[in-house]
Amino acid sequence: MADAVLRHPHPAAGIRPLAAGDLAAVAAIDRELSGRGRSAYFTRRLEAALRAPDLHVQLAAVEQGTLRGFVLARLLEGEFGRAEAALRLETIGVARAAQEHGVGELLMHALEEAARRRAVRELRTSASWREHAVLRFLDHSGWSLGRNHVFECALAESAWFGPREVPVDAPLAPHDPNDYSASRGNDYETLARDLIDVGVLRAADLQGIVRIDRRLTEHDRSVYLRHALDEALLDSSVRISLAARADGALAGFLMARVDFGDFGRPAPVAVIDTIGVDPMRVGLGFGRALLSQLILNLAALGVERIETVVAPDAWDLLRFFTCAGLHPSERLAFAKHLD
Repeated sequence: MADAVLRHPHPAAGIRPLAAGDLAAVAAIDRELSGRGRSAYFTRRLEAALRAPDLHVQLAAVEQGTLRGFVLARLLEGEFGRAEAALRLETIGVARAAQEHGVGELLMHALEEAARRRAVRELRTSASWREHAVLRFLDHSGWSLGRNHVFECALAESAWFGPREVPVDAPLAPHDPNDYSASRGNDYETLARDLIDVGVLRAADLQGIVRIDRRLTEHDRSVYLRHALDEALLDSSVRISLAARADGALAGFLMARVDFGDFGRPAPVAVIDTIGVDPMRVGLGFGRALLSQLILNLAALGVERIETVVAPDAWDLLRFFTCAGLHPSERLAFAKHLD
């Protein structure tokens, strides 16, 4: 969080870290703007910032003791295959009575300063192309359309959900060229997740996760992966992380986060931010088993949508998610590079 009060000639407001006592005022502004209450979402975000302050920026714009606006952002350390850090703008709000007075500009300026203090040189966010006021604000603030693609689908639309999932035709295992026996049929309508050992990630899996990730990305992202795993172990209601195992070793992993209201969304959405399969086991169904199990778990939690962000040159991931039923979202990715 920001550790100093920033002041500018306009407006007559100061910036300070958001505090637990601001919750009611923040929820009231959000309700005024959106027409619905999201106090549970803001409670979760404040609690997360208290647990890991280095990963969050949560600021309030205050004038004469009254909270006029707020902004919430989270540090991206390696989500979506990135190697460089970025600050992800999650939500920003200004009371109607304070709009058109530069409060939003002041908050955005403070967010940029907070990013620079962390040696972060890029801001990222997403917004629906139908949210015209948000798009105008981003344009005025110097944001540009990002190069990444947002993919999403409702669970009920996924090719790997419930009755829509097609059983696999044969066991998912490496083919032995010396085995001339007939292939076994699928008499029991076996699904991919039934043939592969899929369970929750454990603290002891960190070394395996880092090993697989380094093989895939050629970068050491152990700090990010450790933070993501720690969060999954600490708060399983926000983080859902899965492991696929073979021969007693980690063969693949998936990390997803349940967003309960980011970007003004009225319903929780599961965001897949990291998925990896050991290159030695690609094509054997481990990725499909992981995503299929995630969808099953999300359905049990009442989460109805999944989303992810994919780089335009990540052809294997684009094909994988497309086969699973995800499609380009109405949400667009935006970025702002800082000097």
